[in-house]
Amino acid sequence: MSRLVAIVLGVIAVALALPGMAQAAPVTIIPGLPPVQIPSIPGLPTPPAAPPSTTTTTPETPGVPAEPNVSTPTGWVALAQDSTHTIYWWKDGTFVKSMPISMGSEAHPTPNGVYHTKEKYRDMYMDSSTYGVPVDSPGGYRTYVEYATRMSWDGIFIHAAPWSLEQQGHSNVSHGCINVSTENGKWVYDTIGRGTPIVVRGTVGGQYTGD
Repeated sequence: MSRLVAIVLGVIAVALALPGMAQAAPVTIIPGLPPVQIPSIPGLPTPPAAPPSTTTTTPETPGVPAEPNVSTPTGWVALAQDSTHTIYWWKDGTFVKSMPISMGSEAHPTPNGVYHTKEKYRDMYMDSSTYGVPVDSPGGYRTYVEYATRMSWDGIFIHAAPWSLEQQGHSNVSHGCINVSTENGKWVYDTIGRGTPIVVRGTVGGQYTGD
């Protein structure tokens, strides 16, 4: 031990005697002794810096709103946000994906609130007469759709709507449903289980009270 102490003291004495001492003062550790700061000596290599920390953080996803605080029996939660004309999907608290959408027009707005997915149809005809608007009247329709997932018993679905691709992500043109592309409609149909909450936010459609 006395020999090691003598070596350390000798190195420090030589370092102090040399001119042009560098500014850095790396810490040298000798087993059995406390850490000793030895200045860098011109002409000798500088000890390597300590390796960077391996601690990582997960940044927030830019442009994605906070997940709605609603209970879910499936682990999935969705937010259909009118201001961005986008629906966002989370699974077990982790953001998964977003989709451009077109919701109900000002004449037929989609009400705000918490919906829950119900039955699904691979394809179907949507008929305005089912909620009191004759097919042959102004505003009436009978339209074939694919990948339709019911959100409410009064006729609101999220479904494929290839005819509104130009509006999806930009404006609202539906009769109250959430229009998505065929690819996204199929994803919802294949992936999202019954009872999944879909929160609609920011429309001019008042408040949804049913389920």
